[in-house]
Amino acid sequence: MIKRDYPSFLLYTFGFLLLWEWLRPVEQLTETEHIETFIMFLIISFGLSFLHLKWIWQYLIKMIFILYSINRIHYDEGFFQFGWVKSLLTDVIDNIGLIAARDWNDLSNEFRTLLFFVLLWIMVYLINYWLLNRKRIFIFYLMTLIYITVLDTFTPYSAKAAIVRTVVAGFAVMGMLTFYRIIQRENVNTEPAFFRRWMVPLAVMIAFSVFLGIAAPKAEPIWPDPVSYLTANNDKVPERNLSGVHRIGYGTNDSALGGPFIGDNNPVFNYEANGKNYWKMETKDVYTGKGWLTSGTTPISFRQEDLVPVYSLPNTVETIKETARVMTNVKYNYNYLMYPAGITRVLKILPLDPNGNRFEMDTTNERISVFNNEVPTIPQVFTVEFKTPKYKAKDLVQTTSFDPTSINPEFYEKYTRLPEELPPRVKELAEEITASKSNWFDKAKAVESYFGKAEFTYDQKNVAVPDTNDDYVDQFLFDTKRGYCDNFSSSMAVMLRTLGIPTRWVKGFTGGDFLQYSDEASGVQVYEITNNNAHSWVEVFFPNQGWVPFEPTKGFSNEIIINYESAATSSSNPQTSTPTVKKPQQENLDDTKASNDSNQFSDIKRIWTDSKLFLKNNWMRMVLIFILLAGVSTILYRVRGKWVPYLLLAVYRFKKRDESFGAAYLALLEQFDRYGLKRKENQTLRNYARYIDSFFSTREMSRLTAIYENYVYHQNLPKGTWEESHELWENLIKKTIA
Repeated sequence: MIKRDYPSFLLYTFGFLLLWEWLRPVEQLTETEHIETFIMFLIISFGLSFLHLKWIWQYLIKMIFILYSINRIHYDEGFFQFGWVKSLLTDVIDNIGLIAARDWNDLSNEFRTLLFFVLLWIMVYLINYWLLNRKRIFIFYLMTLIYITVLDTFTPYSAKAAIVRTVVAGFAVMGMLTFYRIIQRENVNTEPAFFRRWMVPLAVMIAFSVFLGIAAPKAEPIWPDPVSYLTANNDKVPERNLSGVHRIGYGTNDSALGGPFIGDNNPVFNYEANGKNYWKMETKDVYTGKGWLTSGTTPISFRQEDLVPVYSLPNTVETIKETARVMTNVKYNYNYLMYPAGITRVLKILPLDPNGNRFEMDTTNERISVFNNEVPTIPQVFTVEFKTPKYKAKDLVQTTSFDPTSINPEFYEKYTRLPEELPPRVKELAEEITASKSNWFDKAKAVESYFGKAEFTYDQKNVAVPDTNDDYVDQFLFDTKRGYCDNFSSSMAVMLRTLGIPTRWVKGFTGGDFLQYSDEASGVQVYEITNNNAHSWVEVFFPNQGWVPFEPTKGFSNEIIINYESAATSSSNPQTSTPTVKKPQQENLDDTKASNDSNQFSDIKRIWTDSKLFLKNNWMRMVLIFILLAGVSTILYRVRGKWVPYLLLAVYRFKKRDESFGAAYLALLEQFDRYGLKRKENQTLRNYARYIDSFFSTREMSRLTAIYENYVYHQNLPKGTWEESHELWENLIKKTIA
């Protein structure tokens, strides 16, 4: 037994640290709370083991701690009121029944906590067993390494520091256990100096290895990060009011913007069209100082091929009629349609139910929902008909101020409303930027261009979250000047509202990446939209033009067609008649690595999808084949003594080189073992050969053994040895068949 001394204390400490590494990811990847309680339980358990208390006292102390912890976490009653104990016992009995019924989802939190304590208790017992009895812990150390590396690879958990801690603790434990095994085997009475002579070189070796591993250059990953595919989530932020790193993608909760996020290359949908388009999901009209909300809901139902009840472009705006076919990814889990600006109709939707399909346009946020027999239905394939506007600059610059005869006052108030707490300097900055502009369009372009200045940085990682007393837009404009699309678009919308220009916040997707031509003759192109294309921008309302999109985010371009030829405007940004469409940059990670890996990532996705489809269609056949192979393998193994000799005869029949003799002799020994003529542990080859000869009434085995001993001692054989001895070897093999 390991004594209660300083070395054994270190041993238990490192064992505890290894087990702690199993708990660290639990808090980050699951909804487990009060993790410090479970860590304290581990400390108490290892401490009791180190003190070598009688098992009855150890059990009693652990049980009291578990009951106290469950009471503190789940019950309002005091620990000594004991009314909660009856509730806990009843809960345990009920949950045992749920386990018997395999109703795992309905297990209570109290019972889950109890099971977790039991699991930790078992783990502590196993580690004690490995430390005290076996004095080997390599299996647990290997399992720990596999556990943290798998989590590091396939989850957002980062194991950079965990790997170092595990290597240090694991090597220290294995080195100390090796020391204890040696002194136990050699029956050595150890002194502290003897232990130090072992531990100092061990510590130096571990420190040097860790330093070398940290300092050495590391190779770049050779395959794309699978996290974004395996943990795909279409929500950009499951709960935006929570701080921390989120995953990019479309989500519905924008009440608390800010904070960093990580990229996600998972496909959301593909579309076929004549060109690239921005895709709208919804708009929001209420800025709160922290994020965006919708002022209400005004749903209007319509059917397939009906005109979509959305604000249409005025007749004064020239348009181009187009269509686009959308194919959503299997991971897409919303019953909302994505659509380009200027949508007029929804056509050819799948799944199709002419009598059951119904669409609902919420005219407040312009989100289109899909229902089938009043059940929300995720669209798979559909076609949208839309009109692309061709604006004229001379029409856009006509609006200089609010005119109640051309804009409904309630509508105007709704889209210029701002929180009273908005810092005045936001309006002052907007007025400064637009001081030389006289109309709404020029003012909007001036604010849009302002964000292209060098002082603003597009960043997805180092993004601030406003504190309780901070305004989201004010913080970005004056403090950080660093952020992503939500920061830029919200700031432009709010700044224009301070000038009395009606704006709204729009969210959806950029145009995506070109994949291929669907029909080269017609020029129809196929684009892929991933979660990395999730985006937000601004729309400004002009009485004679409708909602016009603007793109303030640095590095992005949602170019609209504007004819400047006949404009008589004070705009300081003259442009050509029809700007060429530039490829919108993806809202991606800080560098372009994700886009460079897109082809590899698509290969992973395709292999994964094909594999799932194959398993789904052939699982029964695969099970039958597995059972058949297992049965055949079992039978072949049990009768191997009958067919292996024939295999050996066939293998060695055509071998002519003398070097084959050694392997053939060893194969003969193995065949005798299978036949039942087992060689004793300390039996020499000569004695074993005489035993074989006496069993078969022959002298062939002794002759072969003499040749083999000569081969072992001299490491060579006279030429022609195998040819001469092959017949002896073959006769003995055949005797095991009879």
